[in-house]
Amino acid sequence: MPPLARLTLTRLREFIREPGTIFWTFVFPILLTVALGSAFNHGVTPRTRVAVVDGPGAERIAAALAAHPSLTPERVPASDANAGLRTGRFALQVTPPEQTGGALAYRFDPTRPESPATRTFVDDVLQRDAGRADARPVKDDAVSAPGTRYVDWLVPGLVGMNVMAGSMWGITFVIVLARQRRLLKRFAATPMRRPEYLLSFALARVVFVLCVDLPLVLGFARVTFGMPIHGSLAAVAAVALAGTFAFSGLAFLCASRARTSETAVGLINVVMVPMMGLAGIFFASSHFPDAVQPLVRALPLSAMNACMRAVINEGAPLSALLPDLAILGTWGSACFALAVRLFRWT
Repeated sequence: MPPLARLTLTRLREFIREPGTIFWTFVFPILLTVALGSAFNHGVTPRTRVAVVDGPGAERIAAALAAHPSLTPERVPASDANAGLRTGRFALQVTPPEQTGGALAYRFDPTRPESPATRTFVDDVLQRDAGRADARPVKDDAVSAPGTRYVDWLVPGLVGMNVMAGSMWGITFVIVLARQRRLLKRFAATPMRRPEYLLSFALARVVFVLCVDLPLVLGFARVTFGMPIHGSLAAVAAVALAGTFAFSGLAFLCASRARTSETAVGLINVVMVPMMGLAGIFFASSHFPDAVQPLVRALPLSAMNACMRAVINEGAPLSALLPDLAILGTWGSACFALAVRLFRWT
């Protein structure tokens, strides 16, 4: 058997023999998909909580808002309304006028994404209740078909996050732990070459991504939430391979010189935490200022998430993803080349 194949087989056996990896590889992605997918997949219209301050006219305001399926009004004292607004319990506070014909007072935090929209929506409901007529007729076309929901947008991002986390923890931490236990020092006395040792980790990650991560997460989302895959499975696999290559290179670079597990954990967090916040896993990265958009788009996780969503949600071919695939290839090639030069057995 070729040395690289034997080393890769060793990596696979090490993974299977580690009980903790079973949970993080098989169970945790499912739990995360269920938790986040269920939060936005109730099958009913989500309701926004609105505080109506007790006072003259509060009963009629609350009744008008309660008649709408998207609003949940609560009549509370002013102190409770202020506290609920401060803690995020309410998206909007409505204070009735003290005298007939007076102005309604809307209190909200404009920095919360849902609050300005809730203010406009609530005002429209109350104005109609007061007798305002629309200038022209309109109709609503509410979309809830599979492929247009939040869970359909979320799952490709979870796939990217799993590939990143599996590569960083499954490569960086394992290599540094072997160095800390003096195992790498023994490997240095063998004919094994550094590129072969490092590539065996990457090939093992490829096997797990294609045989475990993708079928597990996408299959579960398909069965549980009815999530469609508009693109080809071959394109999904190709994007996963490109992402695995990029994050394996990053993992090798982090592991090239670190001597202790504490250092490894710090380096892993330095790489993962910013990308988990910036790369659009749970919300669109377009919310960030224009000044940081070039940096966000250059991140490997941003490129992988964009490719995954383009293939799964839009059915895009690989030819349309070449710029993002080039970003992944550049990260992987540059980091792997640098890691081979910097890598030390001891």
